[in-house]
Amino acid sequence: MLTWLYDSVTGRRILRLLTAPWISRAAGRFMDSRLSKPVIKPFIRAKGIDVTEAADGDWQSFNAFFTRPLKAEARPVDPDPEAFISPCDGYLKAQPIEAGVSITVKDVPYTIAELLRSEGLAKHFEGGTCLVFRLTPTDYHRYVYPDDGMQLYVRRIEGVLHTVQPVATERTDVFVQNSREYSLLRTEHGGWMVMMEVGALLVGRICNLYQSRHRFVRGEEKGWFEFGGSTIVVLTEKGRLDLREDIKKASALGEETRVLQGERTGTLHSF
Repeated sequence: MLTWLYDSVTGRRILRLLTAPWISRAAGRFMDSRLSKPVIKPFIRAKGIDVTEAADGDWQSFNAFFTRPLKAEARPVDPDPEAFISPCDGYLKAQPIEAGVSITVKDVPYTIAELLRSEGLAKHFEGGTCLVFRLTPTDYHRYVYPDDGMQLYVRRIEGVLHTVQPVATERTDVFVQNSREYSLLRTEHGGWMVMMEVGALLVGRICNLYQSRHRFVRGEEKGWFEFGGSTIVVLTEKGRLDLREDIKKASALGEETRVLQGERTGTLHSF
């Protein structure tokens, strides 16, 4: 179905309609309403979701289920203060940020400047690491700050919402066109970071708790995505992050590593 949407003239016309912001808003209103409650149990069965991790099981809408908080013990945060923790559940692939060279995100080359819409900020992270965390619809969709520190500002970039599935990324610049929101973070152990949340098809709402300056601690909730598969991108400065060896090896082969929120994915270096 997705291949037809992206490859045929008729499919592309339908896709333009499906990716219009008002469609996402309408889908969001339905998912927020009690009318969506019957969708919950079939979704849980079809996806094999472990709901015993949830803090509460009385969901009055699909989005209440989809954004459910988990029990505190379900996602422990690595206790080492120098650990770089995964901000979310998902599939991680890391790539170096090289001067004048595009990085590969979902098999498509993008410059950091295109993602950020800022040449100056992109230049600051040259030589660093770009980490792409891909969430699937079955994942826990809340996310946290990866270190202690201060959030300096937040920038939202509106865009057309395309699916983040591979068939779409092979045909369109998904991360350039998608709505996204990023925060500039000054962290205690890893220096400057950018943490970006990227929306996907029918995920028009990126729900961040703080829209301005905010002092945070590692593992503190930053926000959540409403229904759909989504992506988080983290940028770190040169020399600030040593990735876990298995993640480094898999990423070099172009492969993703399954990670959980709070899990150690590398070591941070404070200068």
